[in-house]
Amino acid sequence: MTMSTRLVTRLLLLVQLAAALAIAFSLAHWDGVAPWQAALAGIASVMLVRLAINLNNFVLSACFASRTPPEFRLGLAGRLRLLAEEFVSSILTTSWLMPRGRARMRIHPASDRVPVLLLHGYGCNSGYWARLVPLLDAAGISHASIDLEPVGGSIDDYAAAVERTVEALRAATGARRVAIVAHSMGGLVARAWMRAHGSARVARLVTLGTPHGGTVLARFGPGANAQQMRRDGSWLQALASSEDPAMRALVTSIYTHHDNIVSPQDSSVLPGARHIAFGGVGHVALGHNPRVLDAVMGELAALDRMSA
Repeated sequence: MTMSTRLVTRLLLLVQLAAALAIAFSLAHWDGVAPWQAALAGIASVMLVRLAINLNNFVLSACFASRTPPEFRLGLAGRLRLLAEEFVSSILTTSWLMPRGRARMRIHPASDRVPVLLLHGYGCNSGYWARLVPLLDAAGISHASIDLEPVGGSIDDYAAAVERTVEALRAATGARRVAIVAHSMGGLVARAWMRAHGSARVARLVTLGTPHGGTVLARFGPGANAQQMRRDGSWLQALASSEDPAMRALVTSIYTHHDNIVSPQDSSVLPGARHIAFGGVGHVALGHNPRVLDAVMGELAALDRMSA
């Protein structure tokens, strides 16, 4: 039996809660600490572990980092803001959004906007898009999301779910083409789907922090999909060799020079695609940062101007 990401994150939350309670109980029972102080210490201990994991990702990514252009280099204050935003985004995503996240489709019947398919990244689910979905709804853009499961499955195997949802979204809206917005591994899923089913039904593929050339940190991740995302791996090379200039021209790669998961960071540069670079934004925060979300909405708005 394969557990969903939603269930896995709920179990991890229970483990963290148990750890916090155990620390609080020990402090209150053995050291005579006031209950409220013990409870705060338990929660703080768990948060410090989570912060250490975040810091470790930044350290590992820095070991293999690509050159940061001068205009994107950060001072101490900028680095602290980067860490704070990424930490908060990670906590919010894994502890609140993902445990509640479910694949959904929302149709705006009166809208003629290009509908959007949302594809999340590795080890995540549709809850990741909680900040983008209200913007799509406010713009009257019909959209659907998919939970890519099993969590450690092959990227190629996710293509069937993408195909079903693309057809369902087209049938529900009457649209000839859809746009795809994908975070991290989701961008590779979209490209694998296009390799299998063609790109005629794609108006635009907007990727956020997708390791188009792989990431060194994938060597530390479990699952077939992590192996496929290894830097300059055979799967990525075969995917790239299957694509022509017309397909690449459909892609907008939005990425950050301070990505703490995709390293080297210029692995998000896909030859033949359009690129929008940011600085001072972490990997998870790409789906939460207002500047990045504005860029995504701008790419979607451009589609409507082109078809007008």
